Amino acid sequence: MSDSTHSSTGRVLVAGSERSAPPNATHVGPPDPNERTTITIVVRPVSPSTPTANALAAQPRAARIYLTREQFAAQHGAAQADIDAVERFSLDAGLTVLCADLARRSVIVEGTLAQLSAAFEADLALYTSDKGNFRARTGSLTIPTSLDGIVTGVFGFDDRPQARAQFRQRIRPLAAAAAPSYTPPQVAAAYDFPSGATGSGQTVAIIELGGGYTTSDLDTYFSQLGSATPNITSVSVDGATNSPVGDPNSADTEVMLDIEVVGAIAPQANLVVYFAPNTDQGFLDAITTAIHDTTNKPTIVSISWGGPESSWTAQALQNFDAAFADAATLGVTVCVASGDNGSTDGQTDGLQHVDFPSSSPNVLACGGTTLEASGSTITSEIVWNNGPNGGATGGGVSDVFALPSWQAGAGVPPSANAGGHIGRGVPDVAGDADPNTGYTVQVDGTSQVIGGTSAVAPLWAALLALINQKAGKPAGFINAQLYASAESAFHDITSGNNGAYSAKAGWDACTGLGSPDGSLVSAVIQ
Repeated sequence: MSDSTHSSTGRVLVAGSERSAPPNATHVGPPDPNERTTITIVVRPVSPSTPTANALAAQPRAARIYLTREQFAAQHGAAQADIDAVERFSLDAGLTVLCADLARRSVIVEGTLAQLSAAFEADLALYTSDKGNFRARTGSLTIPTSLDGIVTGVFGFDDRPQARAQFRQRIRPLAAAAAPSYTPPQVAAAYDFPSGATGSGQTVAIIELGGGYTTSDLDTYFSQLGSATPNITSVSVDGATNSPVGDPNSADTEVMLDIEVVGAIAPQANLVVYFAPNTDQGFLDAITTAIHDTTNKPTIVSISWGGPESSWTAQALQNFDAAFADAATLGVTVCVASGDNGSTDGQTDGLQHVDFPSSSPNVLACGGTTLEASGSTITSEIVWNNGPNGGATGGGVSDVFALPSWQAGAGVPPSANAGGHIGRGVPDVAGDADPNTGYTVQVDGTSQVIGGTSAVAPLWAALLALINQKAGKPAGFINAQLYASAESAFHDITSGNNGAYSAKAGWDACTGLGSPDGSLVSAVIQ
């Protein structure tokens, strides 16, 4: 929502749109004013979905009645009058309206940078850094007073890389030559995933912000597992496509890890991969496209990308979280990796940070362990922490989101930062993430051992596909049920730390409730 601060006559600021210059980047100059691009304008809902999501979360699964996507659009989508107002403003500014979606509450417009900058009073510049060349904006955006209270976010001016893939490749020293690695089904066996289920009839959405997959790699991998290649569909968002780089050091590894973990454990599930640009606009559009996809209708979303909360605008935090609340009202479970850089999330400001979107209270945040197992028996499991350069599970206390009611009794500590802020604790759950006890996958023609919390989000997505199949109904938002039954459904991880936070009995800011006993998780969320 816009606040009441006026930037010029007849205009107001878009609340939460303020953005700083990119750190560790060099200003190059102005962008080409004739360059054309698209902007996503997000508008308010007819009624917020969060109260509905909260009410559903408090009910037993059997009693939950989820909205259809058509019902959602009518009850929690945008009002047509609001969409019309945004379209009128856009046309008056000389912009082209490409599409308007009531369920996603989004209007996508196109124009030159000169037209778009004038329409929203955007201050743009070109920068270069080790992440490449990109366009970034500074300051806030504005809209006419006629749209005050209607527009909740404007995305697309800034195309700096927003998120990072949360995977780690094994770099095996000679002393660790005997370190174990596992196929995804072996990890599932160690965690006692439900037997007799294949994910049949379930659809898992996988969000990707770069890279791609090749059919030949997938066929090779699943043939080696003795399984058929799953049914995989790719969906283009904001012009991005399945575009494998051909380099296992690229985002290809993230894409293949996600697909292969889900597909190996739930081989008959439908996997839909949503490819989007690595920007806040692309990331948000991919999430809302997946959640409101009336063709593929996923009931589980797996996200293995993110960045420190401090790197996001307030409007992004608000609108992503609202999208995840929308998912809960539709019976869609969202699993998100908690990060691979310990309690600082890789920041060097001396503070502790959690990774977003895993810190949203409307997702299942997935942390990491070091797992050693023999068959279906776990012989050792501790917090994944290989030191500053080897990666460690993300976790901590949100600076943005309040402590959810379902986490109130979990013993979430005050933030380790000065002031001891009380907030949403991250992660909720965990699973094998150490690359030294990682997952064998096939990437760009080579067999790799990969870890990171990137593997844990699809691991939990696959578990939920099996659970949903057996129940004949989507699980939806499961956090309240998991926290209510923590001791009975998890392997409690009590050894290790991720920097500022240490493992302990019960929930902790390293591995959450612990790693799953899949059959018991299935029982407690029925």
